[in-house]
Amino acid sequence: MSQKFTLQPLLELMRERTDEASRRLGEVIAVEQSARSKLQLLLDYRSEYVQRFQEAQVQGLTLQVWQNYQAFLNKIDDAIRQQTAQVEASAQNTAAAQQYWQTQNTRLKAIDTLSARHDRKVQYQENRQEQKLLDEFASRHYPAATKAHD
Repeated sequence: MSQKFTLQPLLELMRERTDEASRRLGEVIAVEQSARSKLQLLLDYRSEYVQRFQEAQVQGLTLQVWQNYQAFLNKIDDAIRQQTAQVEASAQNTAAAQQYWQTQNTRLKAIDTLSARHDRKVQYQENRQEQKLLDEFASRHYPAATKAHD
């Protein structure tokens, strides 16, 4: 009868934690990518708006229209600053999630290595036991064969 790996519950727990860390890492990467995409959209929009503003200046602007352009550019700049902060926070979350996943994965590999060693040891013991039984069987049924080896 084979011996059960005594750390099997720990191995299963580490697999669950690593799977959860992988899922969480995927989520935070998606959030970061979304935040970066929003930032890029804001930057592109600002660039287009500045271009329209410059084209309008060439044709001449009233003070009110110029102030409106400036006010709107300030609002876009505020939104860009806020989105940049979100991107930075998301990048930090991603780095933390990557570190956590790496830690869990390292622990899982360590326990998995112990499990593999245990399995090899059990298999070796089972093979030895099987060989011992075969040798005993052979010596009982073929006594002349075993004496020839002596």
